[in-house]
Amino acid sequence: MTIILFWGLALAAFALASQLGKRLGLIPIVSQLLLATLVLPAVMGLWITPHWQLDGPALVAPVWVKTLYGASFALLLGHILTDVLALRPDRQAVKLAVPSFLLPFTCGLACATGLMGLSGVAALALGLVFAITAIPVLYLYLRAIDYPAAASRRLLQAAILIDVACWLLLGLGQGSLHPGTLALPLLAALLPLPLHALGLRAPKAYGALFLVLLFVAEHYKLNALVFGMGYLACLAWRKIPATLPLPDTCNHRVQHSLAVPLILTYGVIQIDAHHALDSLDGWQLCALVALPIASKLLGNWLGLCWAAPSFPGASRWRESLLLNIRGLSEIVFLNLLLSQQLISTAVYFALMLMSLVATLMPALAGLHRLPLNAPSMARSPHAKR
Repeated sequence: MTIILFWGLALAAFALASQLGKRLGLIPIVSQLLLATLVLPAVMGLWITPHWQLDGPALVAPVWVKTLYGASFALLLGHILTDVLALRPDRQAVKLAVPSFLLPFTCGLACATGLMGLSGVAALALGLVFAITAIPVLYLYLRAIDYPAAASRRLLQAAILIDVACWLLLGLGQGSLHPGTLALPLLAALLPLPLHALGLRAPKAYGALFLVLLFVAEHYKLNALVFGMGYLACLAWRKIPATLPLPDTCNHRVQHSLAVPLILTYGVIQIDAHHALDSLDGWQLCALVALPIASKLLGNWLGLCWAAPSFPGASRWRESLLLNIRGLSEIVFLNLLLSQQLISTAVYFALMLMSLVATLMPALAGLHRLPLNAPSMARSPHAKR
């Protein structure tokens, strides 16, 4: 009963934080990151563990919690993958994306091997975290400041290219660890082909099957990334729209009120923040917070110098800040890495802090006003639902 009370209070706290943040002009994911990174660890350390005698593993142990987490993970990963694979890049977006990906990725690899002592897929994963951009949050910021349509489209296309590279490389890297585990995800990814041959044409049926199989892959620790990208590639080959079963309004509401808070809480409460910070020396903590932001901003700047200006008078500094936004994509990415033990809880917590700082930077620069009629979570206009 106490565990049910905790999760109910946690979800209520996220809803309250979103409402308070909206009054301050913050989009919901910024408020949620603030709560998860700064408030939840304090509440766990000062009240839940000493007074309720509950720690993180106990709070996530019930089957119903793991089931809700798996469903939330499948929904968010499915949402992100349908965005990143609905790709319509132009030449200028490619010019912007290449340095914006390569420079922070290389910096992340160097940090992983030289400073953190990581190697193999763990080093690859840290490099990808340095490079990733949050497409849904970027889209919200661009809408909130009424950014020019052509410039918004180019920034979103660049972000999609970067995320395609990140998700694809992580999927291949995970598969290289256990090649045998690729067989089942790849076979499942081919399901649209026989179903299409049998006459199934309803896009929402394929979308529902996609989410169910993502849930199964996450539950049994199979390679959900390889499955997801292969499945959507088969849909694209057969010219079937990647349509998720929930209507857009309902999908956004479920993500904002349940999926994002649950995924954030699930990851953060398993971390002893005091122990996590103690296990990193000062140089490592500063590097994990500052280097991803600095290298990403420099990569964005170089890409913007290489590409033609998006419109007369476009500010490279403003666009560099916008393309440095983290958020939803990185949260799912970090939870995936933590669940597969590719990063430690200390690195997870430090990168959550980095994500918070990077996502707040445009807000601190005055690029944060949210219109009253803006949705709490938006999809990229390139996604076909």
